[in-house]
Amino acid sequence: MGNSYAGHFKTTRFEEVLHNSIEASLRSNNLVPRPIFSQLYLEAEQQLSSLEAGSRAENEDEEEEEEEEEGSESSSPPVSYQMKPPPEGCCTTDGFCQAGKDLRLVSISNDHIEVPSGFLLVGAKSPNLPDHLLVCAVDKRFLPDDNGRNALLGFSGNCVGCGKKGFCYFTEFSNHINLKLTTQPKKQKHLKYYLVRNPQGALTKGSVICWKGAEFRGRQSSASTCSSTLFQLPESSGLSGSTSSEPLPAANPSALAGTQQTAAATDHIPSTAAFSSAVYNGKESPKQQLMKNNLSALTRPSVLGTLTNSGPPKKRHKGWSPESPSSTETWNLQLNTQAPNRIKNDGGSLSSVPHSALVGPASSPMVGSGEPVSVPDNLLKICKAKPVIFKGHGNFPYLCGNINDVIVSPLLYTCYRNSQSLSRAYEQYGASTIQPISEEMQLLLTVYYLVQLAADQVPLIEDLEQIFMRSWRESHLSEIRQYQQAVPQAFPHVPSQITPVTSAQLPWLAGLAASSCNDSVHIIECSYSLAEGLSEMFKLLIEGKLVKTNYVVIICASRNRAIDSCIVITGKYQARVLSESMLSPSDYQKEVNYQLVTGKVETLGSFFSTLCPEGDIDLLLEKFYQENQGHISSSLSASVNKPTAVNGTGTAVCTSYEIERHQIRPFQLAVAQKLLSHICSIADSSTQNLDLGSFEKIDFLICVPPSEVTYQQTLFHLWHSGILLELGLEKEHLTKQRVEQYVMKLDAEAQIKFKVFLQNSMQNPHTLFVLIHDHAHWDLMSAMHSLYPQTELSTGLVDRLLNCREVKEAPNIVTLHVTSFPYALQTQHTHISPYNEIHWPSSYSNGVDLYHENKKYFGLSEFIESTLSGHSIPLLRYDSSFEAMVMALGKRFPRLHSAVIRTFVLIQHYSAAMMAVCGLSQMKNYTSVETLEITQNLINSSRQCPSGHGLMVVLRIPCIPLAAVAYERLYNVRERLALEDNFEIILGNPNSGITIGKHFVEQLKIWQKIEDVDWRPQTYLELEGLPCILIFSGMDPQGESLPRSLRYCDLRLINSSSLVRTTLEQELGLAAYFVSSEIHTEKAVVNDVLESDPEKLSSTDNEDEEIATEGSTSEKRSPMKRERSCSHDSASSSLSSKASSKTIRSSLSKIAVFAGRSFCTESSSPQALSNSTEETTNNYERQKQKVDKGAQTTISKHLPPVTEQMDMKQNIKSAQVSITSSSSSPFSSSSSSSAPTHNSFILQTSQCSMTKASKQPPIVFLPKLVYDIITSTDSSGLPKSSSLLPYHSVMWASSFRPLMSKMMTCTEQSLYYRQWTVPKPVHMDYNNRNEGRMDTFHPRRLLLSGPPQIGKTGAYLQFLSILSRMLIRLTEVDVYDEEEININIKEESDQYYHQPGDMWPDLEIFKKMPFDYTIHDPKYEDASLICSKLQTINSEDRSMSRRQEDMYTCHQTTRMRLSKYAAYNTYHHCEQCHQYMGFNPRYQIYESTLHAFAFSYSMLGEEIQLHFIIPKSKEHHFVFSQPGRQLESMRLPLVTDKSEDYIKSPTFTPTTGRHEHGLFNLYHAMDGASHLHVLVVKEYEMAIYKKYWPNHIMLVLPSIFNSAGVGAAHFLIKELSYHNLELERNRQEELGIKPQDIWPFIVISDDSCVMWNAVEVDCSGDRKSDYTWTERNVSLKQILQHIEATPNVTHYALIGMRKWSSKTNSAEIKEPFSCCHVHDFIMLNVDLTQNVQYNQNRFTCDDVDFNLRVHSAGLLICRFNHFNVMKKQIALGGQRSFHIKSKVSDTPVSISPAQYICAPDSKHTFLAAPAQLLLEKYLQYHSHRFFPLSLKNYSHPVLSVDSYLNLGPQIAVCYVSSRPHSLNISPSGLTFSGLLLYLCDSFVVASFLKKFHFLKGATLCVICQDRNSLRQTVVRLELEDEWQFRLRDEFQTANSKEDRPLFFLTGRHI
Repeated sequence: MGNSYAGHFKTTRFEEVLHNSIEASLRSNNLVPRPIFSQLYLEAEQQLSSLEAGSRAENEDEEEEEEEEEGSESSSPPVSYQMKPPPEGCCTTDGFCQAGKDLRLVSISNDHIEVPSGFLLVGAKSPNLPDHLLVCAVDKRFLPDDNGRNALLGFSGNCVGCGKKGFCYFTEFSNHINLKLTTQPKKQKHLKYYLVRNPQGALTKGSVICWKGAEFRGRQSSASTCSSTLFQLPESSGLSGSTSSEPLPAANPSALAGTQQTAAATDHIPSTAAFSSAVYNGKESPKQQLMKNNLSALTRPSVLGTLTNSGPPKKRHKGWSPESPSSTETWNLQLNTQAPNRIKNDGGSLSSVPHSALVGPASSPMVGSGEPVSVPDNLLKICKAKPVIFKGHGNFPYLCGNINDVIVSPLLYTCYRNSQSLSRAYEQYGASTIQPISEEMQLLLTVYYLVQLAADQVPLIEDLEQIFMRSWRESHLSEIRQYQQAVPQAFPHVPSQITPVTSAQLPWLAGLAASSCNDSVHIIECSYSLAEGLSEMFKLLIEGKLVKTNYVVIICASRNRAIDSCIVITGKYQARVLSESMLSPSDYQKEVNYQLVTGKVETLGSFFSTLCPEGDIDLLLEKFYQENQGHISSSLSASVNKPTAVNGTGTAVCTSYEIERHQIRPFQLAVAQKLLSHICSIADSSTQNLDLGSFEKIDFLICVPPSEVTYQQTLFHLWHSGILLELGLEKEHLTKQRVEQYVMKLDAEAQIKFKVFLQNSMQNPHTLFVLIHDHAHWDLMSAMHSLYPQTELSTGLVDRLLNCREVKEAPNIVTLHVTSFPYALQTQHTHISPYNEIHWPSSYSNGVDLYHENKKYFGLSEFIESTLSGHSIPLLRYDSSFEAMVMALGKRFPRLHSAVIRTFVLIQHYSAAMMAVCGLSQMKNYTSVETLEITQNLINSSRQCPSGHGLMVVLRIPCIPLAAVAYERLYNVRERLALEDNFEIILGNPNSGITIGKHFVEQLKIWQKIEDVDWRPQTYLELEGLPCILIFSGMDPQGESLPRSLRYCDLRLINSSSLVRTTLEQELGLAAYFVSSEIHTEKAVVNDVLESDPEKLSSTDNEDEEIATEGSTSEKRSPMKRERSCSHDSASSSLSSKASSKTIRSSLSKIAVFAGRSFCTESSSPQALSNSTEETTNNYERQKQKVDKGAQTTISKHLPPVTEQMDMKQNIKSAQVSITSSSSSPFSSSSSSSAPTHNSFILQTSQCSMTKASKQPPIVFLPKLVYDIITSTDSSGLPKSSSLLPYHSVMWASSFRPLMSKMMTCTEQSLYYRQWTVPKPVHMDYNNRNEGRMDTFHPRRLLLSGPPQIGKTGAYLQFLSILSRMLIRLTEVDVYDEEEININIKEESDQYYHQPGDMWPDLEIFKKMPFDYTIHDPKYEDASLICSKLQTINSEDRSMSRRQEDMYTCHQTTRMRLSKYAAYNTYHHCEQCHQYMGFNPRYQIYESTLHAFAFSYSMLGEEIQLHFIIPKSKEHHFVFSQPGRQLESMRLPLVTDKSEDYIKSPTFTPTTGRHEHGLFNLYHAMDGASHLHVLVVKEYEMAIYKKYWPNHIMLVLPSIFNSAGVGAAHFLIKELSYHNLELERNRQEELGIKPQDIWPFIVISDDSCVMWNAVEVDCSGDRKSDYTWTERNVSLKQILQHIEATPNVTHYALIGMRKWSSKTNSAEIKEPFSCCHVHDFIMLNVDLTQNVQYNQNRFTCDDVDFNLRVHSAGLLICRFNHFNVMKKQIALGGQRSFHIKSKVSDTPVSISPAQYICAPDSKHTFLAAPAQLLLEKYLQYHSHRFFPLSLKNYSHPVLSVDSYLNLGPQIAVCYVSSRPHSLNISPSGLTFSGLLLYLCDSFVVASFLKKFHFLKGATLCVICQDRNSLRQTVVRLELEDEWQFRLRDEFQTANSKEDRPLFFLTGRHI
């Protein structure tokens, strides 16, 4: 221990001594330096005694330093030193420099001192001024780091007094500052302390400078962390500790006399100065702490040196020698919660300690002090165990002699140290009065803890930490509360309300505490040093006086010094467990292998053979074999041939067999949807980390651990899920090789497959790649940290692959980590945001079953619950007789590892049990009751089933070599007993597949109906029903699932020393199970058992409404059941072993025993069959119904509705036949079976052991130690295992952490671990830190956690499916798909004006085409028909195809995939259109300007002022006046311009309420062509549109149009465009351009136009009339450029296109151009239509109205039939944004259209809606009130003058224009049934109306703005001549006066 250099010659040591010798000779004047070799061979004792000088009394200051110089620094001997005489005239006063400036700290502490960059202020000690420090500035490169290393050779300093700089030698500098030394000046000796500023800004003495050797004065710190047990050094390959220079807080300031000052204070300080401003209560001030790296609470990394190489070589700056032994534990840093500076690990190399050194000198974590203690020889032999010594407080002596027989651990010291660090919560208050627990109190609490431990318990570090924390909290409650309210003063008083334990009282109090424990804790008090106590302890051990003692506490306490202490574990069991768990997993394997290889276990074998009275077991077996050789087909194996025979007869076949196939359960669907919503929220966030809109399909790769079985299991799930076909990744005929492309085993070959995956992701930017990391807690080793060169290649693979730069940066890769144990991915440095965690939901919330599942999951919490009172069968048990035998053998064979002993004992038990079952009944005494039960049930199981189904027993042996030994031994015993056909023994090795005998393969093929000759089982799930012992090896399970026939899970051999939460839970996860929730009899009892409050820690998280269920389960049960069952070992559980016993029958019916073994992901219920014979008849009836149903029903492969689920099980079964050949379908053809067969079937099934096994969870056997940890709970009911360290490569951030609670949800648990755990350097997340900022989270990384075996694989496969569907959905839109209406009304004419293949209309021909008045757009199906003289319509032609109420809502749509030329809404982001959308950094969002644009319009009688919002990037489209930047006009091109990349027509899109959903992104539609696009918005929506579309030009309508309809927008667009045309003509005329050459067209487009198509006609047929046509999607650019290129285009007033329909027929496109109505997307010639206006008041049908006006004005309207536009169905905005509600009350009351008008001056409820809207809606629904004769009277339409108003579908109208020279239909021959005069102007005169003829009784409706104009109109048009009016026939719209209602007058024709 620390003396490995004594007498050894080492290269590094030689270099160091040589270096020192040369240095000494250079400095020395007269003496010859000491010979090098005499230094090398110095006696070890001198070094031993001098190395830790700090252990002596502190007032021996100077002598101590002298000794330290001689000994520890191994430098030149003490020589007299001749100081150079000072220069004449300079100052020589002590404390002043030669320039006469004061350097004393007390004098200049408040002065401002300039410190150059890279320099530090340090305090130098002058021998003549012992009470003062001199202030110097020294270059920090020549000072050591915190571990006493890496100081550069030499010196560089400045004088802070006179400011002189550049001293290059310390000798020169010491002369300048008048140190007046008598010995050679050395910076190490005289530069003592760092100087720091306190909160008041004064310079004060800080921590000691950590020169070589000085660190041993302080308390030794250790880098090891508080891991799970008192001794465990996780991840370490050897034991090591380390030392550090941090000062410790004083033990107890209130008892100052017995208190040591901070460890830094080796110099004498008067006690009055102990609490000066620099030190608060024995701690450094917080500011000091912040300014240094070595914070007191932080245990630093330093390397475990051996004795004489404990620091860096003198003045060398190459760091440690590479050969210095160290260990990985060095790196297990305890990160302080207070540390502002991150730890630097700049140590030397980390070679791992060879196993031989494990308990040798290097294993001591502390370098000792004082006289050495000799470890007696033969200690192990005498004591039968290696004592484990835990260093406690103070100094620890050296051990010499037989040090291989003891183990020294620093863990307790670290725990003490950590518990003295105050938590972050209270540090913020500055100088804190809250004291840490004193050392005395810590030790006393430790004694109390040890005293209460039982003889078979092992101390846990977590327990101790919690005890310290509780104690500290309770003693400081009042201060904690006080600090939560107020900030203390700068110098707070020390609280004195709690009387502290003094060091004098400590031994007495400890002895008192130990007196009650029957000598299990022994206290040794020593007066001088621990050495005497240790010597006495060794003496007592050798004398055998500590046989009953498990723990020896050695205390050395004296009045004038802090206490020294250590604790020795002498109990054989405790010492063995603690020492074994110091081994890392790899060392554990090595040690066991070593013992097996070297034959050390043979002693164990020979011992076993002496136990058996009959002689050796092998001899007995041989004898049995010889006797029975001739009778192999005895009763035992008779059942083997049964299955085939029975199958042949077809009568008695066990039909309970079923391998379950892929079926999604409600839970899995819920989790998949949760995952999807998280993906969507990432995409929706403003960070643009995931652009879902840019992906067209999904691809994925599943990474699994390198277990062959897990790999095959994942392939199996993937194959049967059908996901590859669904995602379109593979074609119909799927091969296994293809499926293998999607699953990657993380082994040596993984990198090749992963490279392919990365290449695919780069080559396919429009594919979203999901990287699924299953079993994600496996291998979290950092790739950089190759601490284990000896381990296999796969270590660190996850980090190398999944954390590589390509994955992190690829925008199309999402990583999903899936695990049952997420704790190691939830640290302070995790990559995964807490918002991206998805937890498996809980099944119950407030007692409500959230997801109706027909199965209940049985996991860890349910297993624990089964051990509580009230359960007849505890599912967790331990085997007391096995444990007793192991303990006894452990004492007998102390050198053998307990894993070896346990394995050999268990194999012996199994062997003996097999022999006992086979008739050698004398062997029952050599096995335990548990093992006998397991073996008996296993061997008998196949005999009880007609088909030979049996049970599975899992025997978990983590160590692979031991598993091989066990397999070989059990295999031999089975052969000798002739049981080879009765059950199989399978060695499950993670690295290889499953091997089973040919006989059993055949059986499985028969059961699973498999025809394939070469079939072999590849997963454990396929072993369903096979009677077998599965020896499950490998250090950790790697995600393998077990079949439903699992009955016993024997975990007695798991490594119980590795107490980490993940390890324990994953071992128990093997037994996780699904139990059917179907309940027949004792429902109440069952509910009590199964519907317990959901165990939060293992399985729950219902994020939104998780509320704790009141009361624990045991409280809910009846009082009778509350007493705890005696024990769960052999005595209480043996009854349940009899398979036929009634006990198990009754207890089975109590627990709801219909169980389904989880298929990891997929499980449908097994056949529900009753156990109780009373139910047989009912059961038979039920079965019969099921069978019949199964025969008749057609099956869909999806999950049936929950209600039918129970009844459809058979159906599912028969459906599965088609999915895979290996599924069994017993009922598929038995619908005609007779009743007796069914009856016998039920009776037989109830005898099948496998059926019984699958109806309840397996029974789990645990080591006693693990059983105790798992079943013990804290006050909240939390299992102790949950509060263990979560994972071996993380550590607690602080001992002062709150306790976990049982009621924590998974989310709260995650946040707890994120706050309180930090990864060790070996963890892959260690380097992922950014000082707590959010950007350490990776944006595309998710974590799915759920209990083991619950169905996570199925959930994530389902997630892939719904994600794919959503992506397709994102790339699809619902477009209107309706046939054109009123086709039959169109006059069928044989005349076609153009050829089908014509590209453009011929103007002359087109002028001859008649105008088709009929509306064909399906959106106007509910509009009035427009008649012309050409049509004669039968009422049948206009039959109502829909119900009235449906007509206005249900328009047919179809799903269409978006093409690359689609228009998009705001949710679309892609790289190409970022700039277009305004996300280009060149144009900031706010860079747009508002411009007013005014023009006068006589019709409105006022000037119109519009506003343009013009982004900077679009200003080139406009002309501005030069000086004032006033907007002048919008630039227009010339008619003659031709450009491929330019669209001439400006596009205007009026929109309302669709800022998110409007399709305004025309970048792709225009194929990148330059175009001018203007959004026309209402004033109140301007801001929101600007926010969503920052780079679009906005035209803002005046506020008077805020409540106007689309007519107003169209009106203003047209008027503005004409006004702009005039301006542009004027502007360009000055440039010499003719007015008619300016382009006159604009495009007016709806905001829902999504795609455009072109029909290509092929007229290459023989005859002219023959043609074929195809439709394809084209860009809007192509269409507009085509139309713009039309010959004589300026002669057309309106150009439009068809609306797309999937039902388009050839006839519709035979004529390529039509003269008819155009809608939705039009090109408008504003020049020709100058005098035709849109009606600005209109809400509906304004385009029809305008079309009719344009035609009547004699202008041409052309529709290109070869182009069509698709309109997307948008549910929001548009016309729907107008809601008609009452003006009086705010409550939404539905108002019928009949209430939209009322009589003038009536008390009718007024409505808050525009008068025009009320009018239009009223006429649409109720016009028959005004025109009764017109109803369905299509041959007598209503005459509508100058306007078209929709009077509803059952009334036809005839439009005429009153303008002179307008084109109208001839009135002759038409008689009208009504006349509609809507706001008629002066063009309508009496003579005009007299041309038309009306039916008798025809009605008139005149509509005017007010009552006055109504009367004037009647008079002016002489209406009273032909029409009769009554007073009561006057109406108005239901508006108040200020809303300006419209007035109606109706009359009858005379």
